[in-house]
Amino acid sequence: MILINIKMQIRPEKMDEWLALADSYARDVNTEEGCLFFQFSRSLTDASEFICIEGFRDADAGAAHVKNSYVKRFFDAASDVVSAQPQIIYIDTPHDGFGPMGEIQPR
Repeated sequence: MILINIKMQIRPEKMDEWLALADSYARDVNTEEGCLFFQFSRSLTDASEFICIEGFRDADAGAAHVKNSYVKRFFDAASDVVSAQPQIIYIDTPHDGFGPMGEIQPR
């Protein structure tokens, strides 16, 4: 599995545009065969910061992902709403998705 995290700072005056863009893009990506999960989360301490967390089956699925036309449209449109260059972490891992966390269980 490849795990990708991207930290994005959004211009406050472009927030409505960003939210619509992020929602549409996430829906598209989540339909891909090789996508295990894809979502954006908003920071609890900075309303302009979003983290994208992506999991793809393998590097081939990630390579297929970036070839989709909506990816190019997202990258182009995102350049108009970010306030800084996004920062990325890319990890190729033998895991196949999320697993149970041992330290916390429901009571």
